[in-house]
Amino acid sequence: MSLYPTASQTVGPYLRIGFAWLTRSEVVPPGTRGERVVLSGRVLDGDGRPVSDALVEVWQADASGRYPLPDEPHKERASSGLLGFGRVPTDPAGAFRFTTVKPGRVPGPDGALQAPHLAVTIFMRGLLRPLLTRVYFPGEPSNGEDPILKLVDPSRRATLVARPGASDPSSLEWNVILQGADETVFFDP
Repeated sequence: MSLYPTASQTVGPYLRIGFAWLTRSEVVPPGTRGERVVLSGRVLDGDGRPVSDALVEVWQADASGRYPLPDEPHKERASSGLLGFGRVPTDPAGAFRFTTVKPGRVPGPDGALQAPHLAVTIFMRGLLRPLLTRVYFPGEPSNGEDPILKLVDPSRRATLVARPGASDPSSLEWNVILQGADETVFFDP
């Protein structure tokens, strides 16, 4: 008897059905301690066209650099009310939006502190595995010290740093470009 591997399955196209109950654009409730931030952007394919059926997920620490997880390495728990998690489907224009607070610095490899960032996962049709990336904050002095950001070629780091919003100082814009010259940096799991 010969055994043949079964075909791999891609994610979707049923993201809206299967994950609707997990949709959460408010990563933190109103009144959570920290600098309030609205992050918005679009998921675009290699030709600049919107990806209307992607799912964008973010994970983050609170303003003090603590995660709301049971195995949190810090002894103190994260701020009350912080979920540290958001997940939204893109709209027909490929757009997404999250409301949160700027996270604090967290320990990274070898204990070195990482710059404030959001961990981002992209799920969509055609992908056998989700895409993993990060978004960093513009003008953050600790970006130059971040051990993960330092691993990225300097010419590509800008793909991981949000831009200040045009209309509101508490808003940030950051697009996920799936292919091409301005492709977002993605990390291996």
